[in-house]
Amino acid sequence: MKHNDSIGCVVTECKYHAKDKNYCSLDQIMVVKHASRAESVESTDCGSFEEEGR
Repeated sequence: MKHNDSIGCVVTECKYHAKDKNYCSLDQIMVVKHASRAESVESTDCGSFEEEGR
């Protein structure tokens, strides 16, 4: 599977995980926040995540 060398990823449950290597196969991801102001790593997520098999 093609992967993006600029986007590392260890979330193997994601539809876009490169499978053979710990990278994302998308050209671009969207990082999202859970509040009006992001103040920690925990307040952000990869908004491009989709569960494998969906």
